[in-house]
Amino acid sequence: MSSVASAATDRTSIWERIRYWLPAVAVFAIGIATWQWVLPDLLDVEAFVLPRFSDVLDALWVERAQLVRGAWITFKEAIGGLVIGSSIAFLSALVLARWRPFGDALMPYMIAANAIPIIAFAPITNAWFGLLSPWSKITIAAVLCYFPVLVNSLRGLTSVKPESIELMRSYAAGEAATFRRVRIPNSLPYVFTALKVASVLAMIGAVVGDYFGGSTESLGVVILSSVALSRYEIAWAAILAASIMGIALYAGIALIERYVLSWHPSVQRRTT
Repeated sequence: MSSVASAATDRTSIWERIRYWLPAVAVFAIGIATWQWVLPDLLDVEAFVLPRFSDVLDALWVERAQLVRGAWITFKEAIGGLVIGSSIAFLSALVLARWRPFGDALMPYMIAANAIPIIAFAPITNAWFGLLSPWSKITIAAVLCYFPVLVNSLRGLTSVKPESIELMRSYAAGEAATFRRVRIPNSLPYVFTALKVASVLAMIGAVVGDYFGGSTESLGVVILSSVALSRYEIAWAAILAASIMGIALYAGIALIERYVLSWHPSVQRRTT
């Protein structure tokens, strides 16, 4: 009887997962079909606006060597910006959560700094580090990642149940022990949510930074040069490569989250 019940449970779990992913798969299929047939054939969308999906895939395969090199360069810039920006943001959140008046005084200026358009900031980083230096793109990606990670980390560090803090105080625990055992574990779901957002922003920052100067093989430069030469299929292939890397980076962080937060109820609900 137990084996029959286990098999029935497994079938129910598989069906629930199919039902969970079916809408996303259906939307993806409809989007690809619209791109391949509806836009060029029924709506007469020109190739310079949006090439046919099959043409983009052909360009992705034919130019795969160039695109792989460019993707690796841009991916390293995005990873560097994500790690540096997120690390500094989390350390900043620790400081602001420990000294709240200091954080309240600085927060308006941080919001104002985040409102600066990244396109206006890119030429400045090129002047700081050099037009061809990867550090100018890493800096742009780090700036984009900093604020969402800071805000979410600070929220997680400060939204702790008062009874948990009182319990730590009843054990005569200091601030360091309270942060280590209560505040930081409580902030981790917020931090991983911010990291998934920041992973996409890091890719955007790296590609946009290449528009203002970078390695001739980077994806941003490939997109610019391909558009200038009316090679729109290659430009869209490079955009597709950047999107694939962004999705892969997001998925990697989601897997790390599932492993690190296997004890957390929010992760347990998603895996059951």
